[in-house]
Amino acid sequence: MPAPETARTPSASPSHVDRRALLIASGTGLAAAGGAAAWLFGPGSDRASARATTAPAASAATTTPPPTTPPAPVEPTPVGTTLHSVATPTGKGAYRRLTDGPGWKRVVRADLAPAHPGRTDRRTVLAAFVQLTDLHVMDVQSPLRMEWMREHGPHDWRPHEALSVLSTLSIIDRVNSLRGGPVTGHPLAFAITTGDNTDNNSTIELDWFLTAMSGGRIDPNTGDPQAFEGIQNSGLPLFWQPENARTDADKKLGFPHLPGYLSAAMRPLTAPGLKIPWYSTVGNHDALFSGAYRSGPHGSFAAQTAVGDRKLEQVPHADMMRVYEAVSAQRDPDGALVREVLQRYARTARTVTPDARRVPFTPQEYLAAHLDPSRTGAGPVGHGYAAEGVDADHLYYTFPVADGVLGVSLDTTDRGGAFLGSIGSEQLDWLDRTLAEHEDEHVLVFSHHASHSMTNLRTDPARPAEKRHGGAELTALLKKHPNVLAWVNGHSHHNRIDPRDTFWEVNTASHVDYPQLARIIEIVDNHDGTLSLITTLIESAAPHRTDFHDLSTTGLASLYRELAFNAPGADVASAGGAAHDRNAELLVRKR
Repeated sequence: MPAPETARTPSASPSHVDRRALLIASGTGLAAAGGAAAWLFGPGSDRASARATTAPAASAATTTPPPTTPPAPVEPTPVGTTLHSVATPTGKGAYRRLTDGPGWKRVVRADLAPAHPGRTDRRTVLAAFVQLTDLHVMDVQSPLRMEWMREHGPHDWRPHEALSVLSTLSIIDRVNSLRGGPVTGHPLAFAITTGDNTDNNSTIELDWFLTAMSGGRIDPNTGDPQAFEGIQNSGLPLFWQPENARTDADKKLGFPHLPGYLSAAMRPLTAPGLKIPWYSTVGNHDALFSGAYRSGPHGSFAAQTAVGDRKLEQVPHADMMRVYEAVSAQRDPDGALVREVLQRYARTARTVTPDARRVPFTPQEYLAAHLDPSRTGAGPVGHGYAAEGVDADHLYYTFPVADGVLGVSLDTTDRGGAFLGSIGSEQLDWLDRTLAEHEDEHVLVFSHHASHSMTNLRTDPARPAEKRHGGAELTALLKKHPNVLAWVNGHSHHNRIDPRDTFWEVNTASHVDYPQLARIIEIVDNHDGTLSLITTLIESAAPHRTDFHDLSTTGLASLYRELAFNAPGADVASAGGAAHDRNAELLVRKR
């Protein structure tokens, strides 16, 4: 049975301090093929020998998924979700192991509408889907990465980053294992990513992300095909050197010595892809290198650095602080200080194997990659984006969620630079018209940035005459249209759910920082003048317990979670949110 509900009286959720500035400058920013019973990360997988086997064979347009016969509802179960069990730390000391812990209860939130008794017996299902956000698929060997920002603080580089592709496949494996919503049993109609699909606006990262989502072979390595050329075999004691027995900053905190770790992390993989249709939303790390800087044309310094043979790994503290303070205050959108540092210390940089696949991608290339027929997977073609959007550089669109329910995916990235978001007048006007045209339908709005992180009104270089609008204006517009049920977003790497007078704003934690979650949302009509949005968080399919001697794909996927929990400076205490920000029933008046 699902975990019991806990009532909650109406109140506003507390604000979180936006910590993105602390991670931006560092550039942080497999399931077996076959049927539902084929696992690589989850129950029944062979942890000693788990391997992938065979690969399965911005436009304002409304996209339609391929016609299919929807599966019948199943008996709802909390198994596979955080209602059933959650990774929980055990033991003492600086480095703590994870184990199976009790699930999180579901909280009823009546901030916007009353919770009438008997509604669970009356309700009918409108839709069920999954939100994935902030995957941060990353090439950790890229010369454009700025790991040297860790000199500012341990939270400016993540020890587990080399496993980002594995972790993405593990959360996809979890979604594929779910037969239906945990509360209603209704089949999951689609998944949607809400941005930061890639970490460093890199073409190879985009290739890995699209392959992970749609299916195919991934070689999560760049540069020298026979050797790792990243910060984790540099010998620098500021960073965890897993294969080196010498003490480093992280081993002093209990991080293990793991011979063979890097070669295991770079093993080729085969992704089955999502088994349900999926849609894509753009984030600042998809549009800007390091999530904060304009990349410019392919001949820019960012592109030249990315595809070059010099990787800077150390920077004097004073120069590092100049870069850190500038990115924190959003004073260097062009990356002029970064360019200066890279050029000044080029002679001290490590020589690595150049790789043209690391070049930053343009918005048009981002769109075109999604429209590539080989990336269709479970569909739809383009994953929301339409061909006419490529030349127009439109990364926003609408799509059908269910009968009578419309989805709207927005582009809140500011191409003018900096990690916070905003929206242009053209897109804002389009949204206003779209919501009015669909006044008889329920609407779900998706974006990368949350309202509190949309304060960057810097001009878009491609549209110098266009005004930018922040989160307060976007919130006001959504309130004007009572058919909007929810605004679902990411970026903050925190779980947070806020009532916005007429709709709910649902902000979900990332999959790169602990607690590494995705969110199922089931929408039901209570037939009493209210609707409920029932949110349930899920972890990846990897077991909670880890074994340092297990470097199989399953073992590494589990290790990704445990390393993230123990990452120095990780915001573990607050990123998961309060109980009412996690598994919740969100009531809203039916319009």
